[in-house]
Amino acid sequence: MTNTQRGLAEFIGTFWLVFGGCGSAVLAAGFPELGIGFLGVALAFGLTVVTMAYAIGHISGCHLNPAVTVGLWAGGRFEARDIPLYVVAQVLGAIAAAFLLLYVAQGNPGYDLATNGLAANGFGEHSPGHFDIGAALVIEIVLTAVFVWIIMGSTDGRAPAGFAPIAIGLGLTLIHLISIPVTNTSVNPARSTGPALVVGGWALQQLWLFWVAPLVGGALGGWLYKTVGADTFPKPNIEGQ
Repeated sequence: MTNTQRGLAEFIGTFWLVFGGCGSAVLAAGFPELGIGFLGVALAFGLTVVTMAYAIGHISGCHLNPAVTVGLWAGGRFEARDIPLYVVAQVLGAIAAAFLLLYVAQGNPGYDLATNGLAANGFGEHSPGHFDIGAALVIEIVLTAVFVWIIMGSTDGRAPAGFAPIAIGLGLTLIHLISIPVTNTSVNPARSTGPALVVGGWALQQLWLFWVAPLVGGALGGWLYKTVGADTFPKPNIEGQ
């Protein structure tokens, strides 16, 4: 695949992750009778990854996440020279999704960005459960590390073939079930950047944490799997397609 094809695939995939995941929170979770609730939002994020892993895994590897890209590099599965292409495509896809989501949300006369938000990530008073900065840092580092570990393990050439997208999607669902109350769940700097740019203010001020913690966690997870699970790694497609 050419770099253009891979970059466009990452753009489209990350767009879908943010539009589908954050869209479920903004558009579908807040209605008392029809809303999908907390569990529904977690499942929606997982489903975006499952669907895109099958759709674009064979094109770009379906990273959809700068922390995954860095983690796969730390784990020896990705070339450092390709990191900028992937990260730029992912962030642009997330931004495009966030602005389109805002447009759709504003079609409801009762929607107000300042009041309803756009599923931005935060800590302290902007954490859904009012968790502090220390809790936010720890949860984002640990869960991103585990997420990359799941990706590395399920796409290992020794793992059962064809099931990686399901394991990765269910892993992301579980991660959201754990951490939505803490930070609204990032584990993905691109996912955090799109809504933060739309919301502005506090969301932009706190965005640094949702770059630093996932990148640290992603690198840690990739390095740990490379160390603990080391064998004769094949050179697989990143998502094992």
